Amino acid sequence: MVLKIRLARFGKRNAPFYNIVVAQARTARNSKPLEVLGTYDPIPKPPSSGEGKAVKDIKLDISRAKYWLGVGAQPSEPAWRLLSMIGLLEPKYHGPPQAEGDQVGVESQ
Repeated sequence: MVLKIRLARFGKRNAPFYNIVVAQARTARNSKPLEVLGTYDPIPKPPSSGEGKAVKDIKLDISRAKYWLGVGAQPSEPAWRLLSMIGLLEPKYHGPPQAEGDQVGVESQ
């Protein structure tokens, strides 16, 4: 049984809202999950004080997320980005592809 940590979309058209869920890899996006870990609201909201930058709201049960990562649940790409923002995973670096001869740290003579 392969488990995925992924986003399940809720909300209205042009106003997305996501639940961060653990589900079996072969089930549909909005099918019933094994567990809901948290929520993610991608629409930036102004801070309550009125000053500063608008923020996106991420709420996550960190202990349960650590548990599911520990038992082998694989995060999807968007879930990986969210978990790396929180500090649970290392961020993936998607730099420009390197040619075979352009390896870093290898000298050719």
